[in-house]
Amino acid sequence: MAGSKVEIYTKWGCGFCVRAKALLDAKGVAYEEYDITMGGPKKAEMTQRVPSAMTVPQIIINNRPIGGCDELHALDRAGKLDPLLAA
Repeated sequence: MAGSKVEIYTKWGCGFCVRAKALLDAKGVAYEEYDITMGGPKKAEMTQRVPSAMTVPQIIINNRPIGGCDELHALDRAGKLDPLLAA
């Protein structure tokens, strides 16, 4: 699928991050991954973009924070992920 800008903030060794990326990969979705394992500017950026973010992954589709792995899978089960990715 093409069209949407998908960004995902991750940390090394995060099983939820792996699951979220696996779902995106299975759908053929290109995404930009930001590793915030060591903190730094990308961690600060994530906190600024998603003030409520306390965990990873944080997934942003077309500048809209959608949450983490559970939220991504819930959107998929509800049939709402594909339209969002195609936008």
